Amino acid sequence: MNKRKHDTHWMVGVALMAAVVVVLANTPLGMIQLPIIKATTTHIPVILGALLFGPLAGGILGGIFGLCSVVSNTVAPTLLSFAFSPFMSTTGVSGALKAVWIAVGCRILIGVAAGWLWIGLKKLRLPDLAALPIVGFVGSMTNTVLVMGSIYLLLAQQYAQVKNVGMQAVFGLVMGTVTGSGVMEAIAAVVLVSAIGKALLQVGAAVKKPAPSKA
Repeated sequence: MNKRKHDTHWMVGVALMAAVVVVLANTPLGMIQLPIIKATTTHIPVILGALLFGPLAGGILGGIFGLCSVVSNTVAPTLLSFAFSPFMSTTGVSGALKAVWIAVGCRILIGVAAGWLWIGLKKLRLPDLAALPIVGFVGSMTNTVLVMGSIYLLLAQQYAQVKNVGMQAVFGLVMGTVTGSGVMEAIAAVVLVSAIGKALLQVGAAVKKPAPSKA
């Protein structure tokens, strides 16, 4: 009976987080306007889901994030949509597979990395006040580094063409994105994951607390 309740709690929790991912991915709520750039927040529920429900849940939520990215870049393409939608590939099947990895594979690893990192930090008995910002930062940077690193390693030539620069300039542009928007997104993730995660962990602890027995 307890296992059934746990499974139901897990499925409901993941479903709710998945709904948040879809909403953020398809509305302006998924972007934070900073002084210079816009930072995405769509990976935040992926990280939160991973630390609340485990690496498997994080991977599922990351996959949903990735699928939303594929749909968005297919329906409303931009200059870089070739890197996020297999249907916008400029290099055939090879490019399509690379786009699936960048859009979906990299996003799955956000949740997997965040989930296992949280488990590791809790085994080290790190308090939530310290563990939450670490997971938020690492989860966010996992997204940025994997996506931009994969674009550099797999689609550098196409990236140079759409940016209208030489191949030698691609590394600098990629690193500019990682150190610019990537760091800003990571800072936003630290704040949001710490604040929201603390509240959700407290709610979860209260729900799991056994009711007082009646005399």
